[in-house]
Amino acid sequence: MANPFSGLKVKWSNSAPISVEDYRALARKRLPYMVWAYIDGAADDLATLRGNRLAFGRWAFLPRFLTGKEGTGLATGIGGRRISLPVYLSPTGMCGLTHWSGEIAMAQAAERAGSLCVVSGAASYLPEEIHEATRERHFFQLYPWSNALAGRHDLTDHYIQRVQDAGYQGLFVTVDVPTHGNREAERRRSLGTPPVFTPGQLLEAALHPRWLMGYLRHQRVAPRLMTHRGGLKGIAEAGEFQLRAMRPELNWDDIKRMRDRWNGPFYIKGLLHPDDAEKAIEIGATGIVVSNHGGRQLDGSEAALDAMVKIADRVNGRAEILLDGGIRRGADVVKALCLGATAVGIGRPTLYGLGAAGSAGVEHILEIFRQEIARTLTLLGVTDVSELNRSMLTRVEPYPFGDSNEV
Repeated sequence: MANPFSGLKVKWSNSAPISVEDYRALARKRLPYMVWAYIDGAADDLATLRGNRLAFGRWAFLPRFLTGKEGTGLATGIGGRRISLPVYLSPTGMCGLTHWSGEIAMAQAAERAGSLCVVSGAASYLPEEIHEATRERHFFQLYPWSNALAGRHDLTDHYIQRVQDAGYQGLFVTVDVPTHGNREAERRRSLGTPPVFTPGQLLEAALHPRWLMGYLRHQRVAPRLMTHRGGLKGIAEAGEFQLRAMRPELNWDDIKRMRDRWNGPFYIKGLLHPDDAEKAIEIGATGIVVSNHGGRQLDGSEAALDAMVKIADRVNGRAEILLDGGIRRGADVVKALCLGATAVGIGRPTLYGLGAAGSAGVEHILEIFRQEIARTLTLLGVTDVSELNRSMLTRVEPYPFGDSNEV
């Protein structure tokens, strides 16, 4: 695809963004800090957020040269769906807060890139709106809210049937949110639960006119399945919904019932323990999404990549394994595949692209990953991602490429 910044003079740099980190820097400049705190922050001391990145540095490549191979085979499959690169868009809530086009822009970008989007249950657009605006059957992520909420006794069942009727192909059920994580940056910048907005926050938003114009015109910031209101009132109402809907009593019998109701690929998102992966297979899950919610829930939990290695050993090919957490480079993707992942999901990188340049920015993020993955395969001496295995890596301690505190 064409670079969305082609021909554009970017004041902060002499060139257009060429990496995820470049997009991160540009998105930071273009978004109000309360929005930035939401998309880039995490829980408590950020230990898990940092750990997700540092885990990739504990593995180094063992390349083979003079193989005569070029990295051209990037395609893989998720739930029977063939995608052109082993990267999909992870579910990220309230994308309209980052850019008014939100999840519609994300899903359309994924289609143009030959990937797929997992639409969040906290999306700023209704699942039907997103499906109608796209050509492909994307996947949907469900929060199993309390069935007794607001007098309903079938809320989760209702949502499952609703997104199935809307045409979604696969279902991700997130299980690592029995309560909200302590995201202090959000709380300091008014986006806690419930949110509280101050004149100072609104003034800071006004200093970002590009974002403010989209907000005022479209009001697409709140989770539409949780409120019919737009704007800040919608965020507040959705926050109250979430407080009442959290379900700490959720158990494996509940998940099995959801599996039985869903007709299609079914994934359990948020697992870190091999025993839980075993239970997921027992109830018929298509795959396991190894994730610690990007460090936004339990701070101090194991890095997603480290947990995935143990889960891959236990699963041993009996289910798909998807990794979600800490991916910033194509080399990270290749390491994850070597260690047993079927594909990886990216969350913050796509929000950086969305915040910087809308749908074109998301598409360019995926193109950056495509180029980096292909380059890494070539340098590793591999033609196709299907050839990747653990023998192509070596475990190293300590982190060999410098002290990294980046998140």
